[in-house]
Formats: sequence, structure tokens, C-alpha cells
Amino acid sequence: MRVLVVNAGSSSVKASVLDADDTLLVQRDRAVDPEGSFPGLLDAVLDEIFAAVPVLDAAGHRVVHGGADHRTPLVLEGGAEAALAGLAELAPLHNPPALAAIARLRTRRPDLVQVACFDTAFHATLPAAAATFAVPAEWRALGVRRFGFHGLSHAWASRRAAELLGRPVASLRLVTAHLGAGASLAAVEGGRSVDTTMGFTPLDGLVMATRSGTVDPGAVLWLQRRLGLGPAEVEDALTRRSGLLGLTGTTGDLRRVLADAAGGDPDAGLAVDVYLHRLRGAVAAMAAATGGTDALVFTGGAGEHSAWLRQATCDGLGFLGLELDPVRNEGAGGDGPDAVVSPPHAGAAVVVVHAREDLEIARQVRTALGAP
Repeated sequence: MRVLVVNAGSSSVKASVLDADDTLLVQRDRAVDPEGSFPGLLDAVLDEIFAAVPVLDAAGHRVVHGGADHRTPLVLEGGAEAALAGLAELAPLHNPPALAAIARLRTRRPDLVQVACFDTAFHATLPAAAATFAVPAEWRALGVRRFGFHGLSHAWASRRAAELLGRPVASLRLVTAHLGAGASLAAVEGGRSVDTTMGFTPLDGLVMATRSGTVDPGAVLWLQRRLGLGPAEVEDALTRRSGLLGLTGTTGDLRRVLADAAGGDPDAGLAVDVYLHRLRGAVAAMAAATGGTDALVFTGGAGEHSAWLRQATCDGLGFLGLELDPVRNEGAGGDGPDAVVSPPHAGAAVVVVHAREDLEIARQVRTALGAP
């Protein structure tokens, strides 16, 4: 089965085609131009995909928020995607582009079966203690709870790490760290997510490129009263003007932040310190959720490409048994292979895995359609 995988987000459109044996036949990745047309960009990507691989059997879409009802892949037939429209407000940067891609592909290839694969679904196994917020019952009745995100990446990273460690994923306690412009951790026990850092929306948890991560809600309420801010203004500030960008005042790109910090910029230096402080604390919290950890798994753009970030993270987590082999660490990620980068004697392994949501989506599409 040839599967077209579409990952339409707020900042880019990624599309690839995987053959039945997961061979990558073609891949396109285009950045969204804020001044350009999203439908036009999507059409351009699809034109290149269709020209390279005219015959397709199915398409799978990354949909960030599936809410409480969508715990497995959803075959989009009979107007099923209409049920997803109401979830757009829960992930305003991510769900609308995915829905637009689904609609456009239906217009371009009406006979192509499409499947929605949800980032939240991997975290449907969270125990009640991890998923429940201590808020009034009427709020919880409306569905306010921890959902968790980046589930497609966490699912792939946990299985791939188990392969590299030569152990069944069912026997492992893992902390998977998806570190990119968006960032989250997951505590994975026996292949199942039992805790994660993102919450009701993708705004909670770690410091991210432009998202704040966890902030005292009392501070938000105070600012609303003090500055007269409405919900839209608060959402814009916490989603688009916070995180590394808010700390540096110049950039949310971690690569630039690290370079500026190394050059002596005090704002960038503080940003790095805050980023690492939150990251290390969250890794320890995820390890606590599983009573210890067998491995810390780095994935995502920063997790894969920055040997310095991996080293700096592990330097503060020796009490968990985490230790890096400097040579292995420098050779992994980026253009290097997936690899175990800890020494054999380490109490807990450190693994670097390239993010391959496309493989996870293709697997879920085949499962949903009953294909091998």
C-alpha cells in the first residue's frame, strides 16, 4: 500500500509517499509564507507529489488535537471530518491547516481514501491521576483535562529506541523528549504513555520557540485585570510572543539563541538557562511517573541536531543514571544515524532518534484500513 502522508502545520507543509515496505519514494517540505496563499502552497506541494508518484492507495494526515472522542485513527468517509471542525479552537495553530489539507486533497483526489491520525491518541492511555486537573467538576464535565500532544512522534521514538536497545518496548520505562519549535516530554511505560508535559492544549509544559509553556494561571489573571487584556490578546501573547522569543526579544530559534548565548548576549544566556532548568525538571518528573527510567530518548529538530543540548540536559540528570559518551553523542543525529549515545556502563541509556511521524502515520493508516 502506497501511503501519502500529509503534515500541514502553521509554519510548513510536509508531504511524503511511503511504499508498502516503508521506502520513502518522495518527500517535500515547504515553509509557509505569511504573505502567501496557504491553498496555493498546498497545491504546489501536491502537484510535485502527484508528478513523482501518480498512483496512491491512501492518505494519512497528522491532526494535532482529536479531543476525547478520537483515540484511534479515523477513516474520513461520509463527512467524518465535519466532527473535527469543533476541535479547531483547541489547537488553533495546527488543526485548521490539517482540515484545509483534508478538504483540498478531497477536491484533488476525490477517490483517495483519507485517514486522520491524532497526536492526542497516543496519550489516551494516561491514568486518571495524570490526566485530571484539579478544577471544578463543571469544568471537567466540559472536557477540561490533560490530553498531551506530539503523540505520533513519541510513539515512533519509543518503538525505535526499543529496537536500538535490543529490548521489547513492553519491557522498558522511557522518557521521550520531542524538542523542536514545539516541545514536549512523555513518560512511556511498556509502550504506553502514562504522563506527558503538554496539557489541554499544546501551550502547556516546556519552554518552546514562541510558546510560554507552564505559567502560573494567577499571573495571567492578574495581567488581564492590570492591562485589560482580552482572551485573544492573552492567547496571542502566550502562543506567539513568549517562550524563547519572549525571553530574548529577538528570536525563538534555539540555534540562534544558543549562538547568541555563546557570544555573551545576556538575554540569550538567560533564555538558555530557563529552557534547560524547565527541561531537566520535567525529565525528572517523567522518570518519577514510571518509578525510574531505562532510557532518555531525544527526537525532534533540536533533540536530533544539537549534541550540546543533549549534553547540557544530561549533565544535570546524573542522579537518574544518565551519562553520555561524547564521541557517540557528536556522531549521532543530524546527518548521522539513530544511535545509543551513552556508554555501556551507564545506569540509564541515552538514545537519539530521528523524528519520523511519517512512518507512524503510514503504520496507522494501514492498520485502520486493514492492510499489512
